[in-house]
Amino acid sequence: MQSVETLLNDINATRPILEQVANKWSVLILTVVCTEPARFNAIKRRLNPITHKALTEALRRLERNGLVTRRVITSSPIAVEYAITPLGKTLQQPFKALISWAQTHGGSIERAQDAYDRRE
Repeated sequence: MQSVETLLNDINATRPILEQVANKWSVLILTVVCTEPARFNAIKRRLNPITHKALTEALRRLERNGLVTRRVITSSPIAVEYAITPLGKTLQQPFKALISWAQTHGGSIERAQDAYDRRE
């Protein structure tokens, strides 16, 4: 079993990567493009109410981190399509596990929040 100190060191060492991958928009964007490439506006519609700016910034960050690719489609009008990379696909299992956990324990979280709010 890892000591608390070792675990904290591991968390601190991986924190910059986790901050890139585990923020709310990144998880949702990767979920959208995990099965097939999607155009910018299609992603935006699926993730309503994400702003244009927030989506642009998140997609740039994901592309920089090697998790999505960006392809310009020279049609009229010009479109941009995003696809998950092999590295990005490696996140599918952890995301599925996280979603499953949230589905299983979401009610418990809501009850805890309600109990806390009633105490305040």
